[in-house]
Amino acid sequence: MTFKNFPFRTTTQKQYSEMTDLPSAQRAPVQDLYPTRLRSAPDALWQPRQDAVVKGRELDGPLTQAQLDEFERKGFLFIPNLISGEELDELRQEMKALMEHDNFRERDFSVTEPESQEIRSLFAVHFLSQRLGELAKDARLAGAARQIIGVDPYVHQSRINYKPGFAGKGFNWHSDFETWHAEDGMPRMHAVSASLILTDNHEFNGPLMLIPGSHETFVPCLGETPADNHKSSLKAQQVGVPGPQALTQLVNEHGIEAPKGKAGGLLLFDCNVLHASNANLSPDPRSNVFFVYNRPDNHCQAPFAAPKRRPRFLAHQPGEQWTPK
Repeated sequence: MTFKNFPFRTTTQKQYSEMTDLPSAQRAPVQDLYPTRLRSAPDALWQPRQDAVVKGRELDGPLTQAQLDEFERKGFLFIPNLISGEELDELRQEMKALMEHDNFRERDFSVTEPESQEIRSLFAVHFLSQRLGELAKDARLAGAARQIIGVDPYVHQSRINYKPGFAGKGFNWHSDFETWHAEDGMPRMHAVSASLILTDNHEFNGPLMLIPGSHETFVPCLGETPADNHKSSLKAQQVGVPGPQALTQLVNEHGIEAPKGKAGGLLLFDCNVLHASNANLSPDPRSNVFFVYNRPDNHCQAPFAAPKRRPRFLAHQPGEQWTPK
């Protein structure tokens, strides 16, 4: 399998945010523009987004201006049939080999279903697999991310998600950015997720549901972050979940969409768009390989609403090399 690789660089020619390149010890504390994990209810259910959505329209890449318009309006874009044939088969085989790897079971970067030992998510896969490391650099993914976030990206997080037939549980409504901001220390909304679906997604096997337009508002969540919250939240998230009143109003205003299609499609979605999924009630598994692309000048610092940062396999830094312990 061959990829047209996107040339990751350790520096960028243009910086969008106002962060400096000073060493962290010399850098002033970053202002918290998106307070969350609050002790009491705020005055408003949400606040307006303070960061642009599409920041690299002038850059070359695989996305058309019409596709960038759709992403900016909805907060996500589904591209069907991005890969097929032998390329898709080899990625499926790689996923199967990783998920069945004996050395990956009962490791901190391997998350099982709440009620079984079936792997639900396997993290840091672009380090665990050379093939997925190449996929992370593929211009069809990383180049699209560059057009959205405005500079050459780095991989903040990668994982394989697997939802087995009949047994795969759902995910509560949430904004990824809310978690990354609160628990990892990501300052601003300058990240985009690329989810390449490796099995057919249909209405019965728990496809991802998104609220179009919800990326334009930040919904603060109630409840302080417990220590080592990731150990439970990666199985079933309870903290960092928007309240029913905010969700009801956003759904009434924008509706819910669930992009579905054949294996090989690519879903790009903004870090702040609210999304969830139901349990898989069909015999058909649902799986994807997932890369989060972030701006280097938006790298994670001290968490904004947690006792300490989560483990490195959940939040990588620019230029970092990670190996399992």
